[in-house]
Amino acid sequence: MTSYPRIAIIGAGPAGLTLARILHQGGLTTTVFEREEHALARPQGGTLDLHVESGQLALRQAGLYEEFLQIARYEDQGSRLYDKDGTLLFADDEADESDRPEVDRTALRQILLASLPPEIIRWNHGLREVRPGEDGTYDLILENGTAGPFDLVVGADGSWSKVRPLVSHYRPQYSGISFIEFGIDDVDASHPDLAALVGRGKIGVEADGRGMIVQRNGNSHIRGYAIFRVPVDWADKAFDFASPAKARAQLAAEFEGWAPNIVGLIEASNDHIVSRPIYALPVGHRWHNRIGITLLGDAAHVMSPFGGEGVNAAMLDAADLGRQLLEGDDWKNAVKAYETDMFERVIEPAEHAADAVATELSHLGAELSLQHYKAHLEARQGAAAA
Repeated sequence: MTSYPRIAIIGAGPAGLTLARILHQGGLTTTVFEREEHALARPQGGTLDLHVESGQLALRQAGLYEEFLQIARYEDQGSRLYDKDGTLLFADDEADESDRPEVDRTALRQILLASLPPEIIRWNHGLREVRPGEDGTYDLILENGTAGPFDLVVGADGSWSKVRPLVSHYRPQYSGISFIEFGIDDVDASHPDLAALVGRGKIGVEADGRGMIVQRNGNSHIRGYAIFRVPVDWADKAFDFASPAKARAQLAAEFEGWAPNIVGLIEASNDHIVSRPIYALPVGHRWHNRIGITLLGDAAHVMSPFGGEGVNAAMLDAADLGRQLLEGDDWKNAVKAYETDMFERVIEPAEHAADAVATELSHLGAELSLQHYKAHLEARQGAAAA
């Protein structure tokens, strides 16, 4: 590389940290700015399945594949379908030989953080604005000061990126589906009956215009999502999130008439009950290259979670950008080449994710049959295979 860019990465999620690690290995210093106060300031979300051709490939490029194997849960890849009466309609409990093992987001983040010098991460540095300078560099206007100048600012700051407006006017649009997240701690010891219901993987139930996905996470934790086809502001009106006990009772009441053990998954949940409306950017979202600015992951192409591609696409973005920067003779051309390749690469998984949302919307309108579920499962698997 003939010139050395000063690089700022916005966001210490999987994509930002993967890029920082790959560049650090290659001798390029970066600075990662993260709004959270520290690595465990908030729950990092549920379990992820990392694909060989994307998420796992990125970890291999980052030199962290052996560390990944230590946190990978190959035994938790099963899938079950129940009807609302608690009857098991479909089970794939022999999935431990699949090549898409589950990992917890927190564990994934920890192995990435452990691979970087601590001084690279600037915690408690929330971004307010990226300000262009007259000389083509950029300053970061942060909640607690300023930083810069930087030659390249990489937005890895998620769906509501503060970097994206410098290259694109698009904002994520509501899909029509909202999740209400809940969880059960120490489920194997405290609720063995519910642990057995979920098994080693995830379960799905859909009926009466609503649904539920419940997944086994690491450390005997279960995370669930109640699914509703509703207006974007419905959850804030329907649930008193300021009172977890009230919100829990209100959520359980939405499933009145369902089997007691399925409703029991909500009744046994802890006080972390939150609304997660599902947003996405348009399929084919792209921008004209602007020297010194680029995007990774959800900042570039946020998709619905039904395709299972989000974190995998994000980490592959990081791997591709890292490779281009390390192998290219000019960093500006390297960024442009990354964007050109990424725009085309994400079209198919984004289309599959959009199709999966459409399938989910249609299924939430009617009682789910085994035939419907198999079509639904094929749509999700098709998206994951893309």
